[in-house]
Amino acid sequence: MESVIGYNTLSEFVDETRAKGRYSFSWAELKECFNLSDKALTQALFRLKKKGRIAKIRKGFYAIITPEYSKQGMIPPYLFVDDLMKLLGKNYYVGLLSAAALYGAAHQQPMEYYVITEKPSLRNIKNTKLSINFYVKKDWQEDEVVQKKTDAGYMNVSTPSLTALDLLTYGNLGINRIYPILEELVEEIRPAELTRVSKNYSFTASVQRLGYIMDREIGNNKLADVLKKTLEDRKTYSIPLLKNSNDAGILDNEWKIIRNIELERDL
Repeated sequence: MESVIGYNTLSEFVDETRAKGRYSFSWAELKECFNLSDKALTQALFRLKKKGRIAKIRKGFYAIITPEYSKQGMIPPYLFVDDLMKLLGKNYYVGLLSAAALYGAAHQQPMEYYVITEKPSLRNIKNTKLSINFYVKKDWQEDEVVQKKTDAGYMNVSTPSLTALDLLTYGNLGINRIYPILEELVEEIRPAELTRVSKNYSFTASVQRLGYIMDREIGNNKLADVLKKTLEDRKTYSIPLLKNSNDAGILDNEWKIIRNIELERDL
């Protein structure tokens, strides 16, 4: 076996990395620490994967499987997402259902993870043990994202206001899945924060839909008034409450929302 720099074995490297509070490592780190050929490193990684000690997240990036997650064969994404995005050199924030769950506004822990990032787009990570969905956004303001502490450090998470608007913008989650989440998330949304975020939010239709739901369905006048004020400076059009549907409905003239679906409170 060739000499190594700092570590005797890959297993020792993994143990030391975990001891430093990290749950992941990269191929580039291995190349710096070991004076081994690519083939030898690949074989060593394969052996650890077979033992269930590590899991490949994407090319050149690996998660360390701790004993409490050995049965699942995968650790939760919040333990490595920040390291992954730093490796890729991407600005990001955890959003949508994943952010809502962190604010206690999800009826159950979502099986999929949702990350908003900048262009160019990233390929979703999908396998039997892991599902991470990446959505692209042109830009966002620094104060629209907060840092949440994890066992691995910190990760970027959308504020409650940004989470609410994004839920009505990205993905195909369905309005009846989003509505109960908004009912719970509303407790975390502050008028000043919503004012700031909604003014910068580029998807006017989402501001309309959120305003309508806050006003007509949830009955939170303070937050509805914030969104109403935001829309005063924008050109609005009549849009359906349920996206991508041609079903007829009654037009709410104030919000210019066509009520083409009855919202249900149960998931």
